[in-house]
Amino acid sequence: MTPLWSIAWRSAWHRRLTLSLVGACIALASLLLLSLERLRHDVRSSFSQAVSGTDLVVGARTGPVQLMLYAVFRIGGATNNIGMDSLKAVAAHRAVAWLVPISLGDSHRGRPVVGTTPAYFEHFRYGERQPLALAEGRAFAGTLDGLYEAVVGAEVAQSLGYRPGQRLTLSHGSGALPGTEHADKPFTVVGVLAPTGTPVDRSVHVSLQAIEAIHLDWAGGAPLPGLTIAAGQARKFDLEPKQVTAALVGLKSRAAVFVVQRWVADYEGEPLLAVLPGVALDELWQVLGVGEQALQLMTALVAVVSLASLVAVVLAGLEQRRRELAVLRAVGAAPRHVMALLAIEGAIVTTLGTLAGALGSAGLAVLAAPWLQQAFGIQLTPSAPTAAQWGLFAATLAAGMLAALLPGVRAYRLSLADGLSPPT
Repeated sequence: MTPLWSIAWRSAWHRRLTLSLVGACIALASLLLLSLERLRHDVRSSFSQAVSGTDLVVGARTGPVQLMLYAVFRIGGATNNIGMDSLKAVAAHRAVAWLVPISLGDSHRGRPVVGTTPAYFEHFRYGERQPLALAEGRAFAGTLDGLYEAVVGAEVAQSLGYRPGQRLTLSHGSGALPGTEHADKPFTVVGVLAPTGTPVDRSVHVSLQAIEAIHLDWAGGAPLPGLTIAAGQARKFDLEPKQVTAALVGLKSRAAVFVVQRWVADYEGEPLLAVLPGVALDELWQVLGVGEQALQLMTALVAVVSLASLVAVVLAGLEQRRRELAVLRAVGAAPRHVMALLAIEGAIVTTLGTLAGALGSAGLAVLAAPWLQQAFGIQLTPSAPTAAQWGLFAATLAAGMLAALLPGVRAYRLSLADGLSPPT
């Protein structure tokens, strides 16, 4: 087989321009297939590891998926807030071990601001129940003396260059509109969280009292005309929050999760919803499943078109190479050798194209990882290919080799006389 491989390689090199275009198509198809599978795997992994150890997420009555998206993943916004009196009633339930309120809605340079309590750093878990850790500094005190203290996530600190002791200001809402910055009440960074690979990395954490303080002279999403309350004077006001966005709840026993969930749903004070994070994520995957299948189908069609182009190019070249193949037959090559020659050429193009697509997919993941982490809190981890990715790689390679056999079968059926005396 060594001479055949040498002849196939030289023949492919002689037609390198045409075959390189086919190889580029195969590389593109492989890149799309492998990148989509990597993104699907890492998105699911990132979402599933974003919160653990939390038994229920409580918020205003809305859809379970929507509640999870804005309360945990900082995507979208709440339809309504919930009263602190309601959360106190939930916290007083005999099955509840801890409750951490969360207030959302403000931002800092496009990053979400999370108003919470120091208990957040104690009870929040991610991944395999890993606790939050501080890479630098400490958690905010949650007292009036430490009213304007902030703890930033790892991505915020890295991209904006924050260290403990530096100052920052928050913006009302997304901060896209002019005049929405709370510039009169700056915060001091007191801590930087270690990387988690979750939306925590791109969040700025402050106390609930701080959220109340920066909005004392605001109403309806705008500053009150003629009213300015200085940062120091804000401490003289009642800064206990009346409403928050949601709450993370931990139970004394997982067996009580459905009991507490029903109790929250039947709470008469206001309409509330309690969702199990795992169940809400399953619903999210069901919603996204149709889109995933559509993308996979489109990518598969791209792969089919690329392989069809390989068959077309080899078949078109076959008509021009009939005399060449007949000469090979005349010097002793059997029909199976001619068939193997064309199959090897197709295998070379398919292998190089698939390898290029795999390398391109890995490079794209490295380049897109910072943007996905910053924009959506999704971490693309540089890791060895998964079993599914290996399967797609092998399937693309095998399909290309099978496609190359079709012209080989055609060449196998050509007689020696066809090549030496081609029809005119």
